[in-house]
Amino acid sequence: MGLRSATALLGIVVCALGAAGPALADPPAARPAFSLVTFVEYTPGAHGVTYDAASVPVGSRAAVLAAPDHGGTTVALLVRGLLPGRAYGAHVHQKPCGATGDAAGPHFQHVPDPVQPSVDPQYANPRNEIWLDLTTDMNGNARSSAGVDWQFGDRPAGSVVLHAEHTHTGPGQAGTAGPRLACVTVDF
Repeated sequence: MGLRSATALLGIVVCALGAAGPALADPPAARPAFSLVTFVEYTPGAHGVTYDAASVPVGSRAAVLAAPDHGGTTVALLVRGLLPGRAYGAHVHQKPCGATGDAAGPHFQHVPDPVQPSVDPQYANPRNEIWLDLTTDMNGNARSSAGVDWQFGDRPAGSVVLHAEHTHTGPGQAGTAGPRLACVTVDF
């Protein structure tokens, strides 16, 4: 499934966002992974968590689709009901959502940086990580997708985290995007 196909498939789930509740059961990693959530304050087992309800309101929604693609992976993110006209950073992280944004761990990196937290552009870049930065429209809706030439394999990721600003790329700050505002657990 190519980037266009993944984006088109994600478009199909837009209608489902109107009825979003708890995350749907995610398929095994060999098939596309999908998570559809309504953001709530943290409760154990929540798949869509807001850590900053002023920036990611309770009741706003998100869908994440990850699809293997000829040795690569395409990930698409769709959000509804966030703040209008606002930039958000978004990245795939190593662990599922938890009580705080830090529970999701660092960004998932295909080739892990031996120095953590990773701010070296050699490792913290959109070819080695999955970056899904977006800017919402007048209604607080947006979509983003990214493709990489690798798959998760035996080191699956666990979530997509929304950050306070678009991702920085310079040395010493590469991959940073401000505080963690919300999290979507995805069984990559």
